[in-house]
Amino acid sequence: MRKHLLEAELWLPLPPEELFSFFAEARNLETLTPPWLRFTVLSPSPIEMRAGTMIDYKLRIHGIPVRWQSEITVWEPPFRFADEQRRGPYRRWMHLHTFEERAGGTLCKDHVEYSVWGGVWANRLLVRDQVEEIFSYRKKTLRSLFHGGVSWP
Repeated sequence: MRKHLLEAELWLPLPPEELFSFFAEARNLETLTPPWLRFTVLSPSPIEMRAGTMIDYKLRIHGIPVRWQSEITVWEPPFRFADEQRRGPYRRWMHLHTFEERAGGTLCKDHVEYSVWGGVWANRLLVRDQVEEIFSYRKKTLRSLFHGGVSWP
């Protein structure tokens, strides 16, 4: 199983505690996901975020309805958390979010390791560009919500 990697960084002008509290609300993922995915959190509110929390979603990938379930595997406020796919469109999906105090704000980092059905060719033809577009949308949305953060050099 071939592993693929996506890494993204964004500096935002808020302390880690404030940004972490935004990410601690699972429904905010709907705001950070492009509308064309029609992403919805299915788990009933309130969702208590902690290691072991399971969250169910639905979305559309290339127009096909998909269910996704993730588990919060690491929960260390306000520094980091990780979610891993337990059921969904990928063979494997692990997303580590970190928040580092930096230059009077927070450097937010995303480290995603994933594997896809169909291997390297499926990733190149169908998946990689879409994953990059999702994270580009996420950056733009976070900048808009939190007053013009910038990509970290």
